Amino acid sequence: MGQSIAKNLMYNLVLQITTLVLPLITLPYVSRILGAEGIGAYNYTLAIAQYFIIMGTLGLTIYGNRQIAYTRDDKETMSRAFWCILSLMIITNGLATAIYLVIFWNVQTYREIYIIQAINIIAAMVDISWLYMGLEDFKKTVTRNLAVKLIGICLIFTLIKNTNDLKLYVLINALTILLGNLVMWLYLPRTVSKIKLKFNDITFHLVPAIKLFIPQIAIQVYVVLDKIMLGVLTNVEEVGYFSQSERIVKMVLGLVTALGVVMLPRMSNIFANNNKERMDIYLNKSLQGVAYVAVPMAVGIASISNEFVPWFFGSGFEPVTYLMMTLTPILFFIAMSNVLGMQYLLPSNRTKEFTVSVTAGAVTNVILNLMLIPQMNAFGACIATVAAEFTVTVIQYYYLKREVNIKAYLRGLVRYILASIIMFVAVRVIGTSMGVGITTTVVQCLVGFIVYIGILTFLREEMNAALFTIIFNRLNKDGAWLLLKK
Repeated sequence: MGQSIAKNLMYNLVLQITTLVLPLITLPYVSRILGAEGIGAYNYTLAIAQYFIIMGTLGLTIYGNRQIAYTRDDKETMSRAFWCILSLMIITNGLATAIYLVIFWNVQTYREIYIIQAINIIAAMVDISWLYMGLEDFKKTVTRNLAVKLIGICLIFTLIKNTNDLKLYVLINALTILLGNLVMWLYLPRTVSKIKLKFNDITFHLVPAIKLFIPQIAIQVYVVLDKIMLGVLTNVEEVGYFSQSERIVKMVLGLVTALGVVMLPRMSNIFANNNKERMDIYLNKSLQGVAYVAVPMAVGIASISNEFVPWFFGSGFEPVTYLMMTLTPILFFIAMSNVLGMQYLLPSNRTKEFTVSVTAGAVTNVILNLMLIPQMNAFGACIATVAAEFTVTVIQYYYLKREVNIKAYLRGLVRYILASIIMFVAVRVIGTSMGVGITTTVVQCLVGFIVYIGILTFLREEMNAALFTIIFNRLNKDGAWLLLKK
């Protein structure tokens, strides 16, 4: 039932590129309309709602993805697993929604916004995208996401006109997510069979799901807690600065981690068939591939930020410039941990090691946030985030050092860093000479891309050569994805 890695990667890249481009249209508009305070209020309340989503989903999305990948060769077994996991998800998310509304129904500050954000918890309750990811059917999730994002953009430009429209902005974002998740149910009758369940069938999945829930909580501590701690220890304006800088960096991160989304179900299925040698090959090729993309992306964002932020966000968001620069290392660290953790540790059922790594990252993040945010505001939160991601990556590498061909990896990494440094110099020369403006950013990106690719071509770097092969073969099944052959 699985499709080719190249095809799924292409679908996911289309989604990530669209995810990158579409906010470039809406973010400048929304930033100018709602301002730092409005953006901060939205992200602060959403961060709190996301904790209830994590409690409600209970690690079931990743667990469900993996279980579907394990059982997809037997439709009846797969269908039973799907209905059991979905039933459990509805129960736990229903409880999370009820608790959330009890807590925030009568709060004084941002009451209406908190209530609207509850729609996101309901949306998580009916999200079955993990089924199609486990089946490696990325076409459905990609087309769904694209359609929903386009609808959301049209509504934002049509209806959001001033700072009083903050609640409407929150509602549009929440409803578009809910709509996108409901659309996936249209494909369900053709995908799974009807199965009669017993209560024991459902509870059977509870304990293994909780094992994945623990690392998910740890991950969310340093993904979401930054915004909450900023809001509590400083103000929502600092949340706005941090959120916008993080959003730009993580939009680009989607391109870097696209391979990880595709590889999780494939690696799970390979593990189910006891083929460790093949898993190790995929691991090393994936590490090389994401480093090839992550290093220039991180250096590139840092090199354009001086000229990019002023025209993109407008006045009032000046701190985002140096915050973006500070956050760029997470592109590389998250890319590496995405391969080590999401592509290897979780699919191979090494949940304990994964949990240790992300828990250590969470502890690092909380301690540094408490120390740095009161003195350095959003800048302190950025430093804590980078330190947390570095911690996770180092620990995961420690657990997998025998599986990683470190010499081959470092040979490629040195070349990527060298090419990126030369690219950085070229981009900064353009920025200094042309000044702030959208034309400058476009020219910087084009020149940076050409310089990076050109240097690696001159160095005859293996991954770079494979990229050209992929392009020339148009991603066909016969020879396109040379580094991840079936």
